[in-house]
Amino acid sequence: MPMNFDIHDLVAFRAVAELGSFRKAAESIHISQPAFSRRIEKLEQALDARLLDRTTRKVNLTPIGREFDKQLRHILDALDATLLNIRGVAATRMGEVTVACVPSAVNYFLSDVVKVFHDRYPKTRVRVLDDSGNKVLMAVEEGEADFGLSFTGSQESNIEFTPIFEDKFVAACRKDHPVAKLKSVRWSELAEHNYISYSKVSGNRLLLDQALAGLLEQPRSLYETQHGTTMIGLVEAGLGVAAVPAMAVPRKGHPLLVSVPLTNPEVTRIMGLIRRRSGQLTPAAQQLYDLFLNAKRLRKIR
Repeated sequence: MPMNFDIHDLVAFRAVAELGSFRKAAESIHISQPAFSRRIEKLEQALDARLLDRTTRKVNLTPIGREFDKQLRHILDALDATLLNIRGVAATRMGEVTVACVPSAVNYFLSDVVKVFHDRYPKTRVRVLDDSGNKVLMAVEEGEADFGLSFTGSQESNIEFTPIFEDKFVAACRKDHPVAKLKSVRWSELAEHNYISYSKVSGNRLLLDQALAGLLEQPRSLYETQHGTTMIGLVEAGLGVAAVPAMAVPRKGHPLLVSVPLTNPEVTRIMGLIRRRSGQLTPAAQQLYDLFLNAKRLRKIR
């Protein structure tokens, strides 16, 4: 017996399942709300099942609707993959990608890549889980994120770590700070100034402690934070100088802040993409993953 529905009805259902609102879903696929309602009614009649519970404020999936949505995602992902192979372009339906990322890579790197992705695929929703390196790794391992961007994970047997660039640690300070006048600064010289460091729970702190273990004179922190973005805020407030990854520092031309190369020793971390070795990325996730692989073309990393 033929089913009396088409791909447009399925796209409409995925839109309302994703957005939880007939109005928002109708707007997302550029049709009127009455026309959208007719598509959902047509699909429910064809399946002889109620897929949605509707109230004046919210739309929820019924148990049958949840199971149908789960199966439909796999079907539409397979269709996406077919279209990508045949036509070399992404399907026009809605989708979602979840990326886990260490906070230091969000403001001045991940945001650039996601902007390019949005320009190409404006209907795809992107969720960013910004957290510590260990939690980024955990999110990828447990399937909460499609893939991650971090400097940890290369030693995990179930994780594929693909390096994308080397990120140097620099001294971040205000333009009116004495360090700002230097072409480079030694780690031992930071001991002469109020120093802002990562707390001991940070993966960056562990990396720095290991790199500086043989240094006789090390800077001692007056302030500690968990995330580089918070450190930048303290630096901007004039509380001292901080050692942060270059990618966490605002771009050149910032009205208050500058970065100065750190030497003796030069400390770097390898940023990479992490994904589960088992399983396959959805077409939408693969598109975003590939953009990160080509990130150097989008923005030169200092």
